[in-house]
Amino acid sequence: MKLAELARVVRSKNAGPLKLTFDIMFEDEKGYQAFVQSPTLEPARIAGLYGVAPETVEIMPYPVALAVKIVMDRKLPSGSPGDWDVYGAQQHAPLLEAEW
Repeated sequence: MKLAELARVVRSKNAGPLKLTFDIMFEDEKGYQAFVQSPTLEPARIAGLYGVAPETVEIMPYPVALAVKIVMDRKLPSGSPGDWDVYGAQQHAPLLEAEW
């Protein structure tokens, strides 16, 4: 199932000039559990979607809020030549379309 079908909110933003953070929030326990228990939810898979090294991806489930935070390195520092999203606010699309 696609994350766009499971999650209520999926957003991205900078976590400093060198990191991106993704906040994924679910409407209910069922959607949250489907995502966090997916065998494809692993750093290597997310790294592949974004072209970064797997060791730079950290996945942090937060069950109390039915949320998951993902933090990873940016491919390019925020505001550097070639960076088209200085705030990191448009980086969540690959997660939305991936099958989990």
